[in-house]
Amino acid sequence: MMLPSMQRRRQGERALLSGAALRTTQAKPQHAVRHVAQRRYARDIARLAVRSLYAELSLYPKPGLVSLVDNGSHRDMNAATFMRSLFALRHYFYSICVAGMDDAPFSQLKQLGMAAEARMMLATGGINTHRGAIFSLGLLCAAAGRAHAQAMPLSAPTLRAVLLISWGEALAAHTSAGITADAMVDAAAMTVPNAVPNAAASEVANTAMNEAANGAANTAANEAANTAVNAAVHAAASHGLRAAALHAASGAREEGALGLPSVFEIGLPAMQATLARGGSVYHARVDALFALMAHVSDTNVLHRGGARGAQIVRDEARRFIALGGTARPGWRDDAVASHRLFVRHRLSPGGAADLLAATALVLAMLTRGRP
Repeated sequence: MMLPSMQRRRQGERALLSGAALRTTQAKPQHAVRHVAQRRYARDIARLAVRSLYAELSLYPKPGLVSLVDNGSHRDMNAATFMRSLFALRHYFYSICVAGMDDAPFSQLKQLGMAAEARMMLATGGINTHRGAIFSLGLLCAAAGRAHAQAMPLSAPTLRAVLLISWGEALAAHTSAGITADAMVDAAAMTVPNAVPNAAASEVANTAMNEAANGAANTAANEAANTAVNAAVHAAASHGLRAAALHAASGAREEGALGLPSVFEIGLPAMQATLARGGSVYHARVDALFALMAHVSDTNVLHRGGARGAQIVRDEARRFIALGGTARPGWRDDAVASHRLFVRHRLSPGGAADLLAATALVLAMLTRGRP
C-alpha cells in the first residue's frame, strides 16, 4: 500500500512530466514554422540573385560585354553560355543564404563557392562566365541570411555591416592568401620560360574536366587528369589576381574584404539617383554600369588591354557621365559607340558587370521586388 506522501510525490512528478511534454510539443511546431519561414526566405533571395544576373546579361547597350544582342568583345562565349551558367548556379545562392542563417564560418562559404564554380565550369565547358559574381553575390546572399536569422531589418548599411562583422577578418586573410599564391605562381613561371600559354592551358583544363566528368577508366587516367588540371592552374592562374598584382588594382577578393565598397558606395547610389529623378530601372542599370566602369580598377580590362585599355574604359565612362548619363537625349547612341570602341580594342569590363549584378541584387533585396 502506497503512503499518502508517496502518492502526492508521484502525482507531482507526473504533473511535471506532462507539463514538460506539453512545452516540448508546443516548441516543435514553432521551430518547424521558423525553419519553413527561413527556407522560404532563402529561396526568395536565391531567385533575386538569379534574376539579378539575368538583368545584367539582358542589359544593352553594355560596352564590350556579352548581351542578348551580341557577344561584345568575346569569341568564346555568348548569351546561351551565360544562361547555362545561370541555371547551374540557382541552388548555390539558396545554399549560401542558408549557411549565412546558420552563422557558417567563411571556410564553409568558400567551399560552397568553389563547388558552385566547378558546376559553372562544367555547364559552360570550362568558360568563366560568373566567377566574380559567385563571390560577390554569394557574400550578399549569406549576409542577407545572417541578418534575417538575427531579425535585423534589411538595409544597405545592415548588409555591409553583417558582411564585415561576420566574415571581414576571414575575407582579409583570403585576399592576402590569394595575392601570395599568385606571387608564387609568377615566381614559378619565371623559372619555366616555356610555360603553357593561356589558351593551351584552358584547352588542357577543358580536356581534363571532360575526362573527369565522363569517369576515368583507371587510376592512371585519374592521375593524368589531375596532373593536367594542376598544370593548367599554374600556367593560367586567375587572370584577375595576375592583373591586380601587375597593375596594383583591386579585384573581387579585395572588394569582399572591404565590404563591397563599389556596390554600396558607387553602384547603388548611382542606381538610386536615377530612380529618384524618375528614370526607369533600365536607365538606372545603365547609369550604374557606367559609374562602376569610371571608378573600378577592373582586372578583366587590365588583363585584356593593359593600362591603356583601362584608361579607355575610364575615359569613355566618365565622358558618358559628364554628359548627363541616361538623363539626356541621345545617350543610347553614345553608349552604343562606346560598345563598338570596346569591341575594337577587345575590352570587356567583366568586373564592373559582376558588380552591377551585385548592385541589382542589393536593390532587389531592399525592395523585395524584381531586380
